[in-house]
Amino acid sequence: MRVQEAYETAVSSGDLTRDAAQVAVLPELERVRASLAEPVKKGLFRKAPPPVPGLYMWGGVGRGKSMLMDLLYDLVDAPKQRRHFHAFMQWVHAELAAARKKGVDDAIAPVAAKLAGEVRFLAFDEMQITDITDAMLVGRLFEALFDAGVTVVTTSNRPPDDLYKDGLNRQLFLPFIALLKDRMVIHELTSDTDYRQNRLAGTPSYFTPIDDDARQTIRDIWQDLSGGQSEPLVLHVKGRQVELPHFHNGVARARFYDLCGKPLGPADYLALADAVRVLILEDIPALSRNNFNEAKRFVTLIDTLYEGRVRLICSAAAKPEMLYLEGEGTFEFERTASRLREMQSDGWGMDVPASSK
Repeated sequence: MRVQEAYETAVSSGDLTRDAAQVAVLPELERVRASLAEPVKKGLFRKAPPPVPGLYMWGGVGRGKSMLMDLLYDLVDAPKQRRHFHAFMQWVHAELAAARKKGVDDAIAPVAAKLAGEVRFLAFDEMQITDITDAMLVGRLFEALFDAGVTVVTTSNRPPDDLYKDGLNRQLFLPFIALLKDRMVIHELTSDTDYRQNRLAGTPSYFTPIDDDARQTIRDIWQDLSGGQSEPLVLHVKGRQVELPHFHNGVARARFYDLCGKPLGPADYLALADAVRVLILEDIPALSRNNFNEAKRFVTLIDTLYEGRVRLICSAAAKPEMLYLEGEGTFEFERTASRLREMQSDGWGMDVPASSK
């Protein structure tokens, strides 16, 4: 089935609402599908299938980028793999470590060869680079994949020129941006409609007390946003690992102690805010001098989510103003309570320009 036909079928069934910006990118998706459907000619002197230019779709959150990529992915008839970009880089780091243990001089080469031997089509969700180690790796890795005939389609909230913006030694990353522009079609999805926000419109985002009703409501929200799909997401930050237990398509779910009960700091929360569009945070306890360190981390987390315009859905032991009533830091917590209140307003956090997230 052609991509346009699959899209129209979904519209007719009511699963999708026709969107002009989405319709505009369908020919590019069909180009990729049709090219990958052609049989690979094997011969003595052919080392790789002919390269099929990939596609880099970028735009604001909730515009349907992941949905369109999934639509294409389901229709591609070729060896394929779909991963969230952070999860993919986690796999790359593990493979590189295994290659180095074998004494390989250039660990990237066998990793790229292994992947190219398994797939012709790679689909990535939420491409973004926040770590200097990843920035140094992706250029050589992607060049090897492209040269091996692997086609890449990716989504991002940023245009290529804004990847790893203001990052350490960014000049070393610029050739990768040029490579993306050379090997992929860059397409901005300019829809004015935020479909993820529409799904959250009118939905309460702060649940107290933490009881069976709150837990069930959060389970229902997670099911709606994730479709029941989930995998852990591990962020690499200055040699540390920050794990989000549940993640799918920009939505993460964790408990308070996953993020505030461990020795995490501002850099960790910044990486989280870069990777996540919606955070479901469960079981925020009453805060006091008895859990002062956890309370300080919570304040830093909320400040970071607020500045990053990340939508927060949470369950807590009390209303924001009643969470932290005694102990050092109660005065400073007033700002956190105010921000928690503001972040509950309908539509908050999902109106970020694409270039800023």
